[in-house]
Amino acid sequence: MSGKSKKKDSANDLDAMRRRIDAVDEKIQQLISERARYAQQAGEVKKADSSTAEYYRPEREAQVLRSVVDRNDGPLSDEEMVRLFREIMSACLAQEEPLKIGYLGPEGTFTQAAVLKQFGHSVRALPLATIDEVFHEVEGGMADFGVVPVENSSEGTVNNTLDMFLTSPLKICGEVEMRIRQHLLGSMDGLGKVVRVCAHPQSLAQCRAWLKEYLPEAEQVVASSNAEGARRARDEVGTAAIAGDAAAEVYGLEKLVADIEDRPDNTTRFFVIGRKLFSPSGADKTTLLVSVADTDDAGALYKLLQPMADAGVNMTRIESRPSRRRKWHYVFFIDVDGHAEDAKLAEALADLEKRAQLFRILGSYPTAVL
Repeated sequence: MSGKSKKKDSANDLDAMRRRIDAVDEKIQQLISERARYAQQAGEVKKADSSTAEYYRPEREAQVLRSVVDRNDGPLSDEEMVRLFREIMSACLAQEEPLKIGYLGPEGTFTQAAVLKQFGHSVRALPLATIDEVFHEVEGGMADFGVVPVENSSEGTVNNTLDMFLTSPLKICGEVEMRIRQHLLGSMDGLGKVVRVCAHPQSLAQCRAWLKEYLPEAEQVVASSNAEGARRARDEVGTAAIAGDAAAEVYGLEKLVADIEDRPDNTTRFFVIGRKLFSPSGADKTTLLVSVADTDDAGALYKLLQPMADAGVNMTRIESRPSRRRKWHYVFFIDVDGHAEDAKLAEALADLEKRAQLFRILGSYPTAVL
């Protein structure tokens, strides 16, 4: 066969493949429209029950996304498949009115990225100046939910978030885990022209070793957010910023050096906060706020937590914070596996409540899906 014939056959094969892709695209579009119609009908049923809070069900979404992962045989990764389905669910939910999600802004922060990962792009993301404001907007009903950072795998707890739960009635409705990739951003053409590095203190800390090795003479300037640091890098000669891809795009900065975080597994966990608790999803966590009457009593914390150990409940995290009631008195934030409605955990919590001076279930929520 001549080269010309082979080329013609290849072109025919490519045309045939494109026709098959077009046919698949048509089916996908039809199925997405069908799903949207079902979501619309479900919305009408919920309207009839006068229960707008039922529009968004994090436990149901978590179940759907886990099924997506279980069914996925490639070639797309689990992360990509989950992202695609998240966007479909987001668009379907927003047909009547998009959810309003408050988050720790400004635009271009990792918290904004966590909002989009959890809720998709078909929401109204509301950037707010402080964690306190996010809580207050959700409490007042101006936002349906909020997203706030709670801990980083390298630098630990965001204390302001935990402290807000001491007085706020809000509940934890979900968690988001974001792999945090920190980049050095700027408008200069080399590291030699970096006079100062501007970033949120958490990001400066997460890149401490890299900065010491490669920019030992540069001034480290604390900013209220990485997005604020990126804005300064855009406007100030000699200023570079530490931030993610979103900030680079929003503020038009070059990525001078990518992935400068000291730990390759650098991850931040975020809480989704709302006004109510949700039902079990089948793979959940519960966060508790507890205190003992007298922290000077030997073994007080052990006695408080003994029901969890006796029931075989796995405790994954404990943090202490000042109670603000009297000096040297502390409360404990505790994460355990399971939902508060699960029989084994419910029994253990009932026993724990009897022993505690303060006892609150801050939330039972689906564990993060990827």
